[in-house]
Amino acid sequence: MQKFTSIFLLAAALAGTGCANQTAESQLQRKKTVRVCQNNVCVEQSAQVKTFEPDPADEAADLRLHELVRLAEEGSHPTAAHDLGLRLLKGDGVSRNSYQGIQWLRKAGDQGDASAQLLLGKMYLSGYEEMGPDFVEAQTWLTRSAAQGNKEAASLLSEAKSGRQAERDNYQKRKDRREFQEWNYHTIPYYWHWKQQRWQLY
Repeated sequence: MQKFTSIFLLAAALAGTGCANQTAESQLQRKKTVRVCQNNVCVEQSAQVKTFEPDPADEAADLRLHELVRLAEEGSHPTAAHDLGLRLLKGDGVSRNSYQGIQWLRKAGDQGDASAQLLLGKMYLSGYEEMGPDFVEAQTWLTRSAAQGNKEAASLLSEAKSGRQAERDNYQKRKDRREFQEWNYHTIPYYWHWKQQRWQLY
């Protein structure tokens, strides 16, 4: 323990000496070079050299995206809202954003696009990313798509209905179990009882 204390005091003294040798001016001075490492090789490089080159702006891609958003927002082209939602889910030509993608697909589905309705039904049926399954939403969207003649949506409807019924059954089982547990712990006797100003074991 004494040896460890001696080493610690020596290290602290050396650190203090290093700081004492630095003037206020030297501490404020910026280094003229920076250490740059790549592929396990490090070199000192002038701080004036640019090492980051942003991706060049793709004006044509920006124009295409702007036009697609405009068509989708008009409301008269549900297929444009469908495509925008799909591109946002995939990150195709835009930054990937699953939340916005689902919102645009819902807009397309509300405007009657059967493909968007089917895709939403499938996503809610199986769950998507951190979102778990939602059988009520799945049944709603699949029903709307099937009503327009989509055979795949019609074939998946029974699965959505079964999932919804299973969810109801599980809810009822959980409710019954909770009520039984509440009744059960109310009937369990205590070991210790307060009597004559002290706890006594019975």
